[in-house]
Amino acid sequence: MRRLLNLLLLACCCGQLAAHEMKTALSKMLFNQRTGNIEVMHRFYVHDAEHGVKQLFDKNADLLNNQHTQQQFDQYVAEHFSLSSLAGEPIALSLVGGQLDGRFYWVYQEAAIPKKLTGLRLKHSSLQALWPAQVNTVNIEGIGGVKTLSFDNKTSWQQISF
Repeated sequence: MRRLLNLLLLACCCGQLAAHEMKTALSKMLFNQRTGNIEVMHRFYVHDAEHGVKQLFDKNADLLNNQHTQQQFDQYVAEHFSLSSLAGEPIALSLVGGQLDGRFYWVYQEAAIPKKLTGLRLKHSSLQALWPAQVNTVNIEGIGGVKTLSFDNKTSWQQISF
């Protein structure tokens, strides 16, 4: 019985270590023709975001229970995600806010869809200064087929054409 308990404990610890090592975020950028907006939804694992805010802001930062910490993280993500036209003209995204949702923390941004947009340049560097293994993936939907870009700590701006 004791051996079984030890194996279960080891399995739980290994699972937690693997989850800790994920270091990924997934963003969805939706061209919503109904609203005329580009809607951006960034999804982070709560575990990674909580660990990140303690390093970024304050060792006592509390993403789970403190609205100020949540707002700080929302702003941080907004500052590390950028859009521009292919010509390099910035597309200013408004920060809508963030929310906890189970094991995920979401940050929302939006901007009006620019007229005559033929493509985008994107940059997404959230948490990469803390963890070189952090990979941020962006799925672009609602303008042609789904397009996917991945950003690691060696990737700066990337572009897509429509």
